[in-house]
Amino acid sequence: MKRRISKVAILGSGVMGSQIAAHFANIGVEVLLLDIVPKELNEKEKSKGLTLEDTVVRNRIVNDALNAAIKMKPAPFYSNKLINRITTGNFDDDLSKISEVDWILEVVIERLDIKEQVFKNVEKYRKEGTIISSNTSGIPINSMLKGRSEDFKRNFLGTHFFNPPRYLELLEIIPTKDTDMELVNFLMDYGKRFLGKKTVLCKDTPAFIANRIGVFSIMSLFHTVKEMGLKVEEVDKLTGPVLGRPKSATFRTCDVVGLDTLVHVANGLKDNCPNDERNDLFDLPSFIDSMIKNNQLGSKSGEGFYKKVKGKDGKSSILALDLDSMEYKEQTKVRFDSIAKAREEEDLNKRVGILYNATDSSGEFYRNTFTSLFSYVSLRIPEISDEIFRIDDALKAGFGWQMGPFEYWDSIGVKKALEDIKSNNLTVASWITEMVEAGNESFYKVENGVKYYYDIDSKSYKAIPGLDKLTILSNLKSKNTIWENKGASIIDLGDGVLNLEFHTKMNTIGAEVIQGINKAIDLAEESYEGLVIYNDGSNFSAGANVGMIFMMAIEQDYDELAFAIKSFQNTMMRVRYSSIPVVVATHQMALGGGCELAMHSDKVIAHAETYMGLVEFGVGVIPGGGGTKEFALRLSDSLKDGDIRTNRFRESFLTIGQAKVATSAQEAFELGYLREGIDEVITSRELQLSAAKKAVLELSGKGYTKPIERKNIKVLGNEALGLVYVGANSMKAGNYISEHDQFISEKLGYVLAGGDLSEITEVSERYLLDLERKAFVELCTKRKTLERLQSMVTKGKILRN
Repeated sequence: MKRRISKVAILGSGVMGSQIAAHFANIGVEVLLLDIVPKELNEKEKSKGLTLEDTVVRNRIVNDALNAAIKMKPAPFYSNKLINRITTGNFDDDLSKISEVDWILEVVIERLDIKEQVFKNVEKYRKEGTIISSNTSGIPINSMLKGRSEDFKRNFLGTHFFNPPRYLELLEIIPTKDTDMELVNFLMDYGKRFLGKKTVLCKDTPAFIANRIGVFSIMSLFHTVKEMGLKVEEVDKLTGPVLGRPKSATFRTCDVVGLDTLVHVANGLKDNCPNDERNDLFDLPSFIDSMIKNNQLGSKSGEGFYKKVKGKDGKSSILALDLDSMEYKEQTKVRFDSIAKAREEEDLNKRVGILYNATDSSGEFYRNTFTSLFSYVSLRIPEISDEIFRIDDALKAGFGWQMGPFEYWDSIGVKKALEDIKSNNLTVASWITEMVEAGNESFYKVENGVKYYYDIDSKSYKAIPGLDKLTILSNLKSKNTIWENKGASIIDLGDGVLNLEFHTKMNTIGAEVIQGINKAIDLAEESYEGLVIYNDGSNFSAGANVGMIFMMAIEQDYDELAFAIKSFQNTMMRVRYSSIPVVVATHQMALGGGCELAMHSDKVIAHAETYMGLVEFGVGVIPGGGGTKEFALRLSDSLKDGDIRTNRFRESFLTIGQAKVATSAQEAFELGYLREGIDEVITSRELQLSAAKKAVLELSGKGYTKPIERKNIKVLGNEALGLVYVGANSMKAGNYISEHDQFISEKLGYVLAGGDLSEITEVSERYLLDLERKAFVELCTKRKTLERLQSMVTKGKILRN
């Protein structure tokens, strides 16, 4: 029987339960969220004369939890419009409703006796074949099988989501000795395709994979830091983005997660892994003991490794904990010459090698921490996993590392690191030595666009399961790049499809990227079926580099500025009106020019975590790359008989004028950046490029014909301009906006309304682009705009154009 998930029950509505419920609602699944019945009334209920029998009281715990989730930042929901997919209830009155669901997820308190009682009650109502799983992070999955029926056992396993479930990619799948392997395979696929997760198959061992290795790495680092006398802020400099790790690095991450949470896992590993050869590293260093006793737990207690304070001048500053004196001190300016050198290298693989081989104290730190990690992960096979790629996947998806332990090892050199491991009196598993002696000097290799891993049992390389049929850009770059400049590369994806990748800072759009877009379309029109615009960077595109616009504006080279804006507009129009389909695949930030590029494509395959918006208003200009024109066009197309035209105009005006950024792809539809019935959302980043390539081939296969430029865009003229001028004047009179903001508002309204027209008029795209460009350049002549642009340059930020 083919399994389908239409409705799930989440048992337990705490921080994790309510957020897991939200994420299922995000992907269109109906959710039943249940929790316990309160044992007594609170003061508010007493004042209303309620009793313990009233439904509002009986569902108070679950409803309070859901309401807390709704208010969370970052939000667990793609859009608040999805909240109604969740129905709440309680274990006493509503547990029988689980008979209607396809998957039951237990997310109650981490106590085996309570979980056993929950499962005993579940057995009363659960229909045969229904999936049942536990989200435990520390209790052995097999220990929960006692007293359960055979059907329960076959359909039971662990499904460990990481917090926050919407944003952290990892989902660990932990089968028991009795779990049906068909179910395991189903959830491995469902987690990836539907929930957007990196599903990692784990063995039922303490802390599974990610926390076992991740917490070991942190604990090992704690001991190393103390031995080397490094400062908190120095370590975070060394273990952040320069190493391919999150900005929160190590100590800031501990503050966010909560030191008590970390210590709980470390203590669990200390107790439950007595035969672990590095068991001593799970002993808490003295400074951690002290912090726990003093309630210095991080963000939840107001102080941890960092502490935010206000000075006498009222300004806030963040102090760092001195691990010797245990007092908070002003942070010192951290500088390592090796870090500065490494930052010049864009390729993370090469950068890691530079950091590891550095001759200063940072190099010693990297060698100590990496050799400890490499030794440890080698010895965890086959204890926690039979395959190396599962360990790498778990650390990347669960801890936000760009590379896993074995990938780091490859980048340093297997032989080189092996020598250093032995020099540090550490050991490695025998399979490592056997692998190297057999002439295999890397854990991974890429052949013909497919990534292979070293398989220990067969002593050979095998394709990573599930990835061999996917289009993965990083596997194709070395052999399939057919053109490149400093800002962009064109890669042949096969089957007649090209891909344009940006590789500027934050994938900003400048002259090199514009050249790349035009060159990619040239090549595709000449010899290919179509073009995908996609990249593997942290963001799709943060917009255009502010320096280019600022320099032309400050030098009053307005003709050159107008030419640059026209070149950008023409490129966007070429994306829209080429003779081949162009599909744009966005993720994370797609702002300003990045948003305009997507809006001009034939189709957008947006990752669910796409944060899209036209944000130029914030730096004193309007969207100048066709964004304002496109909003006017979409407003014209969306108007229906009976619509109040000025209300619809106002919505479009405010989206640009308030620089609204969608917090998800779902919200991008609501704001008008994405098109219903044309653009699509995909939850899996791993599947995104393959989906975009498929979309190009489908468009081409249907018989793609070059579109005709629009000349029938209905604009409202003075009917809308009056609304803009009155509104802006009122806001200025009430001191809600500055005179300069009033001026920008009027310029935006002028373009969006199609200019000073006495009646509703049909105009062309080129007409609107001319208005847009003229307004953009005129705004760049204003002192206030220049000041804002200069501020952006000074702060090293990016203009979202």
